[in-house]
Order: sequence, then C-alpha cells, then structure tokens
Amino acid sequence: MPAELAGQVAIVTGAAHGFGRQICRQLGGLGARIAACDINDQELTETGQILAQAGIACYLKHVDVTDEAQVDAFVAEVLARWGQVDILVNDAGGNAGVRWHPIDEFTTADWDRIVKANLYGPFFFTRAVAGQMKRRQYGKIVNISSGAGRAHSRTGIHAYSAAKAGVMGFTRQCAVELGKYNINVNSVAPGLIMSTEESQCHWAERPAQEREAILDTFALHRMGTVEDIANAVVFLVTEAGDWVQGQTILVDGGHWMF
Repeated sequence: MPAELAGQVAIVTGAAHGFGRQICRQLGGLGARIAACDINDQELTETGQILAQAGIACYLKHVDVTDEAQVDAFVAEVLARWGQVDILVNDAGGNAGVRWHPIDEFTTADWDRIVKANLYGPFFFTRAVAGQMKRRQYGKIVNISSGAGRAHSRTGIHAYSAAKAGVMGFTRQCAVELGKYNINVNSVAPGLIMSTEESQCHWAERPAQEREAILDTFALHRMGTVEDIANAVVFLVTEAGDWVQGQTILVDGGHWMF
C-alpha cells in the first residue's frame, strides 16, 4: 500500500524540536516531502539529520516567522523546488523568552514579541500558501494553538493566552473563507506536555507529590507526548480529516473538564 501522503509537500514551522520535529517525522513517514523551518539552526539541523536518516526528503531553512519577507521567500523557494505546498503546519510560537509580570507591569514590547511569534506567523504563512492552494483546489492547514487560548496559561502570561485565542479565531475565519476551495483549516490545542528535554528535566525535578497533584487534573492521569500532538495533526491532514473544518481539537488528556 502506498504511503498516504506520497507526493505531497508539507511546510512545518517551529521544526527544530518538540511538536514540530515529531510532526515532520510522522508526516515524512507517510511519504510527504518536508520543508522545515525554525530560528534555532543547531536543532533544526538535527531535525534534518533525523529525517534524512529515515529516508525522508527534506529542505531546511532558517526563517523568522515574524518576518513576512523571510516567510514569503521561504514559500517561494519551496514552490520553486517542489512545485506545490499541500500541507502547512504552523507550529512556531511560545513565550518568546518573556517572563511573567503582573498586567500593570507588562510592557508593550513583551506583548508584541509574544503576539508576533504566535499570531503573525500563521497569518504570514497562510497568506503565502493560500493562492496556490486555491488554484489547485486542495490544501490542509493546521495551526498549533494551546489550551491556554481556551482557558488560561499556567505561565500566567496574558499575551500568550490572548495570542493563542487569536489563533483559534484566525483558524475559524480562514476555514469559512477557504473551505469552498477544498482547503481544510483546523487547529490543534495541546495541553501541558513535556515537549523538550529542558521541560522533561523540570518535570522530573518536581516533588513526587506535586507531580501527582498535576496528574490528578488530567482525566487520563498521564502527561501527553509529542506523538499525541503529531497524531492529531496526521488525522487532520490525511483523508480521515477531510470533513473536519474550522475546529480546534483539544489534545490535553481531558484536562479541560477540570
């Protein structure tokens, strides 16, 4: 049986580690050619090595998703190389190095850094790929949001919750606009997941009682994995998700119910 995504081209942002790297691996494992970007050059190179060792065709590029010129240039290079973009996964984001401060002390500069990292990227990339998807009458776009966009962020950073809620709204609006062109636009909202080595170390350092109390807030009573998030993305970009549109799928082990 041929790989389900054979012949397709997938752009994945934030591909240097965590969710992005695993999404690259799983989409590539289904036959997709992967165009991966990030600002972390060292770990992005490691992603490329992992994909190459698995026999996955990949193209790597340093791209700051908040820079529309870099985004447009990258998409143009992918189209020149492979002639199409079938899948876009907007994974890049995060807290952009910003730490928590009370709202009355939060700076405009920090607000802008977080909103740009999480909300401008999906806008720039979606805009860049939408035209050729419309012409081809096909496309799959998945935006990685967060449970923080639905409820609140454990970090307490207001801009992060606001930006991720914005990603959900952007997803719905694009789904309405692009659906008539056979373009699926959806979002995946991860819960608390130890997606990097650093976060895994911090988790391991927590007292056992504290870890147990956190696990009690998950109906499945376990932490999620990067594979859990990548599996949701795979569902949305393959034939199984063809009639799913404008949705934000919470992948959080049932945390939302508590």
